[in-house]
Amino acid sequence: MIGWPGKERAPRMASMHDAVIVGGGHNGLVCGTYLARAGLRTLVLERRPLLGGACVTEELWPGYRLSTGSYVMTLMQPKVILDLDLLGHGLTVIPTPPTFAPMDDGGSIVFWGDEDRFCAELARYSPRDAAAYPEYRRNLERLAPFIRRIIWETPPDVASRRPRDLLRTARFLLRYHQFADRFYELYDVLTMSAFDYLRKWFESDAVITALGYYVPGGGTNASMRMPGTAFSCIRPLVRDNTTAAGPSGLVRGGMGALTGAIAAAGRAEGLEIRTGAEVARIECERGAATGVRLTNGEFIPARTVVANADAKSTFLRLMDSAILPEGFVRDVRAIRTNSSIFKVHLAVSELPRYSAFSPAERGFDYPVGVRIGPSVDYLEEAFDDYRKGRFSRHPFLTVYAPSVLDPTLAPPGHHVLSIMGGHAPYRLADRDWNEARGDLLEATIATIERHAPGVRSSILHSEVLTPADLEARFGLPEGHVHHGDLTIDQQFIRRPVGGFADYRTPVANLYLCGSSAHPGGGVTGVPGHNAAREILKDRRR
Repeated sequence: MIGWPGKERAPRMASMHDAVIVGGGHNGLVCGTYLARAGLRTLVLERRPLLGGACVTEELWPGYRLSTGSYVMTLMQPKVILDLDLLGHGLTVIPTPPTFAPMDDGGSIVFWGDEDRFCAELARYSPRDAAAYPEYRRNLERLAPFIRRIIWETPPDVASRRPRDLLRTARFLLRYHQFADRFYELYDVLTMSAFDYLRKWFESDAVITALGYYVPGGGTNASMRMPGTAFSCIRPLVRDNTTAAGPSGLVRGGMGALTGAIAAAGRAEGLEIRTGAEVARIECERGAATGVRLTNGEFIPARTVVANADAKSTFLRLMDSAILPEGFVRDVRAIRTNSSIFKVHLAVSELPRYSAFSPAERGFDYPVGVRIGPSVDYLEEAFDDYRKGRFSRHPFLTVYAPSVLDPTLAPPGHHVLSIMGGHAPYRLADRDWNEARGDLLEATIATIERHAPGVRSSILHSEVLTPADLEARFGLPEGHVHHGDLTIDQQFIRRPVGGFADYRTPVANLYLCGSSAHPGGGVTGVPGHNAAREILKDRRR
């Protein structure tokens, strides 16, 4: 197991910090770095012996290193990268070849960045859809500026009648009045099912599958036909890949190297970091947070406590919920966190050879990223299995082979595969995961083998992480990679719950900075950035 060890452990004395952050995931470190830069004496506490939360690199077997949680950098915001000079602190991003999607008919779709080439891919399935794609893309690009701006907002409390909140709501509406002509299109993206939204534009099942894959493949516990999932169509456009921060891609050294760069930036600003320091309780007096107590009994006093843990853990486990408003506790309990995502990690002696991929025909050597989910019905059946309390017999899979581009991740001639799949329930209906884990691995290998015969014989080592394992290892509630579904009823003014979307909580001096807060999950750095801004704003009052 590897990571970036914390700063020298602080003396075990009750010295006051300006801010203590619970959880050393990437958002906690981003928040801590901004606070330290502003002059606050800030301490980040991480329960595991390595930093990063679900953004880590671990050596699962000697010489084989994998990004065991998040596995590719697609949404990390350029503003955070540039603000914290992460490139100067060791972050190196490797652009990837186009994603490859084999289909059941023996054909395939390559997701070229060049629009004309991608349209040629779609034309194999529907000339009409190929002709419609540019207009579809222009429509999303018209909406993208709204999404790219609103992620940096502190959501107003639109139900509050306090003059200050009314003014904030009015100012918000004025700022976004320029998007009024796009209101109905934005409404469709936020409320429609991905299937119905895509059906407005396209006729081919293959094209709809390719463009709607991000619903399950992005980690939301949903079917493509469920209302509110059309947002997945625009979510990949949240990041602007044309800035000085560079494009998205694989992080050299694995995703833990991104965490390492943030930690290095933080330490340069005076941020203190401790690993192996598990918080047992957030201490409060007279309705205000006063510090944290570790599992070893140590009390760390702080003027401000910032929780990078998920909302349910923060309010229902780490503190006495009796001090919280009854309605708030009820709403927190009701946050939908049930996950259906699992991960499989493989060490292999040779790469899978996909029958539908030809280097000569496609013009690049190997598909580092592969999506297996060849039809709408296939994806729906996988979700139906989950709803019946069993894991999918034919799961969808996103398969990455990062060692193709980063040889430091595996011994010479060998490779690692990082696979995210679905669907699998947090709890099985008829048996325990300890009994079923091997069967889930078999279903995963069999699914790959249908498109890459012979892969089984190359497997040297394997690890399966069920939703329950993701919760245990990374602290993800019920294994949910986003701390809760990314649907309209759990977004913006409703994240984590209505009335408390501004990173503040019912407890004075206690804030949220993780994926439970706006704008939600994914490795973006935005919740950490926004929470730090609000904390500093309150300190200036």
